[in-house]
Amino acid sequence: MKIVVVTGFLGFIGVHVTRALLDADFMVYGIDKLTYAANENLLSEFAEHPNFDYTIADIKDVKWIPDCDYVINLAAESHVANSINDSDEFIDSNIVGVKNLLNLVRMKHANVNDRPIFFQMSTDEVYGDIEEDEHTEEDLLRPSNPYSASKAAADMLVMAWSRTYGIDYIILRPTNNYGKHQYPEKLLPIAVKNLMREKPIVLHNGGTPVRNWLHAADTANAIRMIIESGTKNEIYNISGGYAQTNKKTVDRIIEAFNVLRPVEPIFDPDVVPPPSRKKIKYAERQGQDMRYALDDRKLRTLVGWKPERRFNYEIEEIVRHYMVQYRW
Repeated sequence: MKIVVVTGFLGFIGVHVTRALLDADFMVYGIDKLTYAANENLLSEFAEHPNFDYTIADIKDVKWIPDCDYVINLAAESHVANSINDSDEFIDSNIVGVKNLLNLVRMKHANVNDRPIFFQMSTDEVYGDIEEDEHTEEDLLRPSNPYSASKAAADMLVMAWSRTYGIDYIILRPTNNYGKHQYPEKLLPIAVKNLMREKPIVLHNGGTPVRNWLHAADTANAIRMIIESGTKNEIYNISGGYAQTNKKTVDRIIEAFNVLRPVEPIFDPDVVPPPSRKKIKYAERQGQDMRYALDDRKLRTLVGWKPERRFNYEIEEIVRHYMVQYRW
């Protein structure tokens, strides 16, 4: 039986990982500080599970973690726009918080059991963008904004604590995750929310940046498979294998939205086109990466993982979810 600590267990990826591990009969101890993006409505679901316990805390202030096999760190500030406006929270959570967790792992007594493996959730954004080809795990880190810089710094801390203190680790670098339970600041849920409010969807740089979409359930499955494989001290890219421009993604969201809830124009479109019918507005963003692409053959070779979810098959159900599950 595996015992794991999952930080950020009420965050977007955190809820998918927690469910997957509980379904696989893992024992899960959750840590979350309940930020604005936490899915507090799911707390009762997890709390009823016999293999689950939790505490409400900030990872930079946690003084103790239970004896366990893995510490899976999913707690992070993750919205690029927020990091550009004010990076302080990103430094606290993504760097100081990681250092605190690493020290808690380091100070685990060897006479109790082996120290847990530190499983750090990173991001493809640490590599920066790439015009052609795909990033491999050996590529240099070239972050473009405060968010990705804080995640790259965390990766470096993990590597340094491994070299200096002998901590075992896994670093996972995924492409853009999508799915249910994501806070409406990321592209897919905020697009649906704006459509429901008859507000335009904002796209940066003409909607031309290319993103590769990975379902959060596939990410959770990869984490489970890596743990069950017993591998350690490795970095793995993980890619959804479905790349397209942000404009094409938004077009697909609008298409699904119109199928589920056709919108009648408020005014006669032949007289005055209403502003609400203009569904996209373009803007520029500082530090914008134009294309992410990862080579994840290392992960696929290790555990036989591959994405099971396909964006075009999932998008309508996900749009329906965000139409029904309103988030303030």
